[in-house]
Amino acid sequence: MLASSARWALWSEPLRVRVLVLTAELLAVVFVAAGWLVNMGRDGAGIVAGDVVLGAWLLVLGTVHIEAATGIERVRRRVAATAYFDLSSVWTFAAALLLPLRISAAVVVVLYAHLWLRVWKPAGVPLYRLVYTAATVVLAAQAAHAVVAPVRDGGAGEGLPALGWVALAAVAYLLVNNVLVAAAMALGGGRPSARELVGGVDDHVLELATLCLGVMVALALTADRWTAALALAPLLVLQRAVQVRQLEEAATTDQKTGLLNVAAWRAEANHQLGRVRRTNGSAAVLIADLDHFKAVNDTHGHLVGDAVLAAVAAELRAEVRQDDLVARFGGEEFVVLLPDLPGTGAGRREVLAVADRVRRRVERLGVPVTTSAGPLVVDGLTISIGGATFPADGQDLETVLAAADVALYAAKDAGRNTVRVTAAPLVPQARTAQD
Repeated sequence: MLASSARWALWSEPLRVRVLVLTAELLAVVFVAAGWLVNMGRDGAGIVAGDVVLGAWLLVLGTVHIEAATGIERVRRRVAATAYFDLSSVWTFAAALLLPLRISAAVVVVLYAHLWLRVWKPAGVPLYRLVYTAATVVLAAQAAHAVVAPVRDGGAGEGLPALGWVALAAVAYLLVNNVLVAAAMALGGGRPSARELVGGVDDHVLELATLCLGVMVALALTADRWTAALALAPLLVLQRAVQVRQLEEAATTDQKTGLLNVAAWRAEANHQLGRVRRTNGSAAVLIADLDHFKAVNDTHGHLVGDAVLAAVAAELRAEVRQDDLVARFGGEEFVVLLPDLPGTGAGRREVLAVADRVRRRVERLGVPVTTSAGPLVVDGLTISIGGATFPADGQDLETVLAAADVALYAAKDAGRNTVRVTAAPLVPQARTAQD
């Protein structure tokens, strides 16, 4: 592997990422070596046979699980748009609860090597990410083991401590693992969102369920080891359910920006307007178009253009409310539905205020990118925004979109980097995302 280090993707990462990755890997090795030396010095016995047997059981079960779930995990790996949670924590957390670090680390390394060969490598994941992930899991297992080891009833296979200590071990495991993974993403290139860094609520519920299964596996291994195999069936069902959710999310998400795609936005916007209509409320639509975006693509290339689109999408998403619907409308255009606004006059003023805040955020935006000529910052971006309100400017989504589209052209005609909100209902049909 050292002979091919020049081609190893780690060396193409920023220096700060390389420092973090190598530091985490070094710490994992140091902790494992220290644990080995401490135990050797304490009893002179080295590895205990019971530990080896439990570790072998976990490796067999983990390997069977990876093989049975290979197809599912390959799909999940391809469609994952945020921090990726695999379900191998069932086995690694059980190892942390039951085994000394030197054995649990071996379980982690072997399982993740197998996972890379069967899932990550076919998906094109660089080897250094596998090594870093394994190191973060070893460190997480060390943290969990440090919590339970002083209060555990006995040695391997002789029981677990009280539930409260196990819960604290789970918190330590999650905290160490997630912080290290989020740090690597934050220090890398691009501008990851909070969801991309730490995952969503569903992701953490999944991780919690996985750790709970890990506790059950550990309990089974301390009682009747064959019963631990019963965890495989619910684990595979859980993975398949997660796969379905990820596929549904991928089908509604624009891959370049992480926003809703236009089809999903239209469906949800119609639903929201129906709710607003039933409550006699008010809403608004904004259409935003990056000015002279073609010049970015022509000057720096389409990959830089994609990075700019993603950065603008993040700024737009950050400026509006959590319940507002934001989508990529097509090309360099974005569309926003603002439901539950105040009455006509106040609502129109709020729409203007929101649109102008977005305009100013984009005007101040600098997007760090890496090109063949080296790193640079793309700035000087501007955006034109047109808005229309419901029901004052239209009685359905298409009419309000058409009004906002006309307002957008008025903003463009006014010199760009401008906001216009229409004040009268219009008849023309809205453009499609492809226009």
